[in-house]
Formats: sequence, structure tokens, C-alpha cells
Amino acid sequence: MMRSHLLLTAAAAFLLCGPFQGCKTEDVLPTVVLESPVAEFGADSGTAQVFARLNGRVTRELKLKLRFTGTAVLNTHFSASATEITIAAGSDSGVIVLSGIATTDTTIRSIVVSLENTDQAVPLPPTSITLRLVNCGGDRDSDGISDCDDACPDEAGPLANRGCPWPGLLINEVLYDPPSDTSGDANRDGTRDPLADEFVELYNGNPQLDISGYTLSDASMLRHTFPAGTILPSRGVIVVFGGGSPTGEFGGAIVQTASEGQLNMNNAGDMLTLKDAMGNTVAVFDINGLSGNPDESYTRNPDISGAFEQHARIPAAKGKPFSPGLKLDGTRF
Repeated sequence: MMRSHLLLTAAAAFLLCGPFQGCKTEDVLPTVVLESPVAEFGADSGTAQVFARLNGRVTRELKLKLRFTGTAVLNTHFSASATEITIAAGSDSGVIVLSGIATTDTTIRSIVVSLENTDQAVPLPPTSITLRLVNCGGDRDSDGISDCDDACPDEAGPLANRGCPWPGLLINEVLYDPPSDTSGDANRDGTRDPLADEFVELYNGNPQLDISGYTLSDASMLRHTFPAGTILPSRGVIVVFGGGSPTGEFGGAIVQTASEGQLNMNNAGDMLTLKDAMGNTVAVFDINGLSGNPDESYTRNPDISGAFEQHARIPAAKGKPFSPGLKLDGTRF
């Protein structure tokens, strides 16, 4: 389960004046954090804790009133152990428990928990957290996987892919214009080469797949035929460089070089096509309309499911121009 949290911060002292101690020169309120260790829970028997945490201990009891909104209705779809969080004297946190109420409703509903206006703490935006209430006995997409265990409860998919459809074999990243300086040595063989350092990265969003005999072509000609025995594991990656001597592990990806000697993708007016062994088109990367001199790769953002964007301009890439065999943030698939 994902962690859902609301973090409120301020560069101020943390104790209330009056009934609290710690203010010496001016009145300042504590800052507050709302958080839950889960992002969703079951409507039939599930529970979720919601915590409020201060940035310091209080000397007297503090009560923070909560508001519940969203598509789930309090006392109809869920119950709350309290509608306010009590922080006891000597403590810096308090908690309530939300519990699902069993119904036959298979709709995934939202619970938005926020702080009511309070003069006892400093909430900074965003001032709410959202939890999902899921019917664990439901199976809305009829794929045999309960909605609580289904990562895609509205789309049928196999258990092996957590209930989501397989995305298929796809092109995830393409470098057709390596950077002009030494940083363009994408294959890490010690030499920056405008042709050898071009690459295509494929992701296998299928069960294990034999791509022997599959081909990569540009608008002019065949550029690469995947040799016999090229087996891509499920969620595996293969990188095809234009040439050179690729050095390193590239995130554990299978690495090949173009069977025809080079990929030679043009910076404009070109199109890369992946076909299966029967000649059926599997995926296409169209360079038309993209930058003529990007000096970096184009990658999906997010990886696998997103649209193509220039690599270094994506914040998660931290300025790196490409990431063959790895996600755009440099981590493994």
C-alpha cells in the first residue's frame, strides 16, 4: 500500500502560549502533520489510522477538529472513532481510526480528511489527505481479482500483472541525436560517436517473450534484426545501440548492437518501426515534429505509460541526457 500523507512545515517555534509552554518573546502556534500509513482500506472490514503530529510536545491537551468530505459518507460508508484528534499533554501526536461499513456497493469511494479552522495549530496548504474506500468483496472488472488486490479495478487483467492489462512490447526511449561532447558516449565504450551511440530501448510489458526475428527499421531501410534466442523476460528491457562496444550492465538490460552496422536515425523526417517476425507492426516512434537537435534522448514520462519528452528536461532525470536500460530517474525497471 502507498503511504498517504500531508506534511505541513513552518520555521517557527512549536509550543502554544497560554496553556502551553515554550513561548518566550511572541505567540506562535505549533505546526501540524496529518498522515495515514495506508492510501486505501476495505469497506467490508478494513481500517485506516489518521494521525496528527505536532513539531513539539504540548503541556496540556489539544483537540483538532476534523472535516470529512469526498464521495464516501460518514456513518454510511465508513465510521470514525472520533471526529477530532486529541493530543494528550506531554505528547506530540494523536490518532483516530476509520472503519469501513460493509455494503454491496462496488464503487471505489474517496474520503477526504482535513482540519477544521483552528486557532490551536498552523495548517499550511495542502490541508487534506485522501483515502480510498474499496469493497474487497467486489470485482468490478470481473477478472477474478478482488478490487482490494487489483491495481486496475476497472480494467480486466491477469493476476501475474496485478490485475492490470499487459501494456505489450513498446518503445520506451530513443536517442537519435547523441550530445556532441563526451557526455554523448551513451554506450560507454570510451568514444562519443554520432552513429554508434544512438540507441533504442524496448520494454516488455508482456509475459516472457521471444523476439527472435523481430526487426527495427527507419524510413529508409532495415536497421536491426533480433537474433535467434532473444528472449525478453516479463517487464524486461532490451537496448539496441547503433554500434561500438557497449560497456557496463545498463540496469541488467539485454544489450545488442545494430545488425546492419548502424541505426542511422535522421534528426528530422524519420520514423522508427518495430515489427514482429511475421512483419506485423508492433510499435512506431515518429521523429517528425520532434526537436531536430535535442542533444538528448526522448523518453516516456512516466516510463512505460507516458508520452515522449526530452530526457534532461524532466525533473526526475536530474539533467541527465539519457538512461539506456534504466528508468528516466536512473533506477531499474
